[in-house]
Order: sequence, then C-alpha cells, then structure tokens
Amino acid sequence: MKIRKAIITAAGRNQRSLPLQTFVDRDGVQRSALRILLNEAASAGVDGICVVICPGDRAAYAQAAGDLLDQLHFVEQPEPRGYGHALFCAKDFAGDEPFLHFVSDHFYVSKGAETCAAQVVKVAEAESCAVSAVQPTRENMLPLYGVVGGHREAGKQRLYGIENVMEKPTPTEAEQALIVPGLRAGHYLCYFGIHVLQPSVMGFLAEAVAANPGNIPLSPTLDRLAKTERYLALELEGSRHNLAVRYGMLNAQLALALNGNERAEVLALLVEQLAMRA
Repeated sequence: MKIRKAIITAAGRNQRSLPLQTFVDRDGVQRSALRILLNEAASAGVDGICVVICPGDRAAYAQAAGDLLDQLHFVEQPEPRGYGHALFCAKDFAGDEPFLHFVSDHFYVSKGAETCAAQVVKVAEAESCAVSAVQPTRENMLPLYGVVGGHREAGKQRLYGIENVMEKPTPTEAEQALIVPGLRAGHYLCYFGIHVLQPSVMGFLAEAVAANPGNIPLSPTLDRLAKTERYLALELEGSRHNLAVRYGMLNAQLALALNGNERAEVLALLVEQLAMRA
C-alpha cells in the first residue's frame, strides 16, 4: 500500500484564520501555519495535497501556501456541515486510494528525526490498513478529543487494534467502552490529529451524507471502520499542539522553537522574561 495523497481539512468556520497565521518554524524561518503543515504532509512522501476550505478563502490560502502552491488542490465545503462532511468534500480527490489526513488547527512536533506524519504513513504502508495516531491523555481532557478503545497488538510496539471510537466521551462512557489494558490509570488513547484512512471511509461518509441533511461528524464513521476492517492506533513519538485553544498559538510557537535550531536563543529569551518578573 502506497500513500500518494493527503487531505487537510481547513473549513471550520471558527478556525479558518488559524492556518493563515505566521510562525517561526524549526529552521528559524517565518512561515504561515499552513506552509508548516504542508511541509509535514510532504515529509511523508505524498505527491498531491488537497485543502478543504470555506467559500471565498482560496486566495488567502493560496498566498499562505507559498512555494508549495503548485502541489495543492483546493476544494470548498459549501456549508458548515461538520468535520465528516468536510472530509467527504475531498472524495473526488481521494478517488479509490488510501490517503493521509490531518486537521489544520494543530501543529505536530516529533521527538526524533522522522516527522509525525511520516511515522503514521510508514506503519500504514507496512500493515496495509488504516492507522490513526493517538496519544495517552488524562481523563480530564476527554471533552477535547475523539477517543479509541481496543487492545495492544501482540508483538507490535506502540500499536493498538481499535475496537471502538467515541467523540468527546464522558468519563463514565470512556470507562465503559474505551479502556485499553496496559495504559496508566485515568488515561485513554485520544486522537492525535493525523490519520491514514482507507477509501472505504469515503463510502461510509457518502452513506452518512445521503441519510442526514445536517451535521456529519467523523467519529461515527471511524467507529464503523473499526467494526468492519482492521484499523490500528499508533502511539506517536511526538506531541500535538492545538492552535485553537487559549494560548494555543503561543504554546505551539514555543514547541516549534524549542525543537528547532535556535533552541538556545529561545531558552535565553524565556529566562530573561522570567528574571524580569522575579
């Protein structure tokens, strides 16, 4: 299985401006958040990238893409009908191939030389199935994420077989359906924001869109995927940083800077700020 395509959903009405913000990347270069995300996708070896946007945002996103514009396809989500519907808007781009997918309001910082997206694609290609990145997360953070339940794969490091998927479960729901043996008490496997999905996902979404004229979330489709074919969760060696939460952009910028070539300079600036307030 070869992953040649990537889809980035950027049509959230409340998050649409986040990919246009400017950050300093790990190389010390000022780039838009979108451009940094495009680098993440390109690091996984894809040939083409589709960005799902709101109507009227094409020009701004084209400018933010910089020198990677030629690799992009833009698709508009005509009306706000949820995350699953936004992904479905890229159905024609995906065709009958598996694809890399991630959201546009997160940064992903790897702990090693291999990027987060490349880690997921590597496992998906080796296992020939859908793979979603996850991170063990404290129970009090469940209202922010999709959560998976399942079992550890025998002989597979940091890999889990997914059996159930729930969106923002309550602690009671998580305790009943999403316990994963071997995790620390009070921790659950929450989505990291990077997936490699099979073309069957687009078929499931087509059925959901036809049956429901309203909001189409993604988690029920991923739960259906888990119950119909092999679907793995990979505990990534990295961290996710949500731009949309309070101080999210500050935290993401610090994560990039402290993982980059100018780490010493950034640490010196932080120490200076702390000293001024001591």
